[in-house]
Amino acid sequence: MSTPKPYVVCATQRSGSTLLVESLAATGVAGRPAEFFQYFSSSSLAPQPREWFAGVDDESIVGRLAVSEPGHVDERTADQWRADIRAAGATGNGVWGGKLMWNQTPLLIARTRVAAGDLRAALRWLLGADPLFVHVHRDDLVAQAVSMWRAVQTRAWRDGDVSAVPDEETFYSAEGIAHLAGILAEQQRRWQDWFAREGIEPVDVAFADLARDPTGTTARVLTALGQNPALAPPPPLKPQSNTRSKEWAQRYRADAQQKGYPR
Repeated sequence: MSTPKPYVVCATQRSGSTLLVESLAATGVAGRPAEFFQYFSSSSLAPQPREWFAGVDDESIVGRLAVSEPGHVDERTADQWRADIRAAGATGNGVWGGKLMWNQTPLLIARTRVAAGDLRAALRWLLGADPLFVHVHRDDLVAQAVSMWRAVQTRAWRDGDVSAVPDEETFYSAEGIAHLAGILAEQQRRWQDWFAREGIEPVDVAFADLARDPTGTTARVLTALGQNPALAPPPPLKPQSNTRSKEWAQRYRADAQQKGYPR
């Protein structure tokens, strides 16, 4: 029998990637994909709300976001880190899965210490082979940025997370949303450029398709992995979007048109 191929879900924040990886994980045969590469070695923490606004001096934005915690240094060697990641992402049948955002690629490369700035070499060192790439993207940048802006305020990143700030206490900021929209758009552009430069044709997953038919979309990815598509489960997560999301998106589109913000 051939060795099961590892895979990496390549995405940007608030693109629907969590729904996909949790659906794949629920099958029990498609690895245990998680966002393994989001943690800074200096803190062992993922980017915190204010860290998304590095260089922004507007206190009306950053002053209302949670103060960053120091965390603790991750002292694992590169080999220890690799062993932990490979064990955490694999199911018993040998399939390994993980999720990678473009802003996390420098962290991944730095942890490997062998890749000389090359993402593909870093992944080969980590996984022992080229993985299957699954590209999740969301074409509605405004809705994506609004979702991100709400998430950095509440620190609730998925259905079921306990909000540090109740949603009714979140605040609208066209400038805050515009800043995040710029980051998300740049990340998406970098993924597209990298795939083209590397000659990679990833499994393409659009947010609209995933939201409309999460089970069918998961089945398509399972097929690409050589696994049984009938194992695709009902969606394990509920959408976080609500009336407030729609109202803010409509409001931001008007502001963006007037002020030239990304949209």
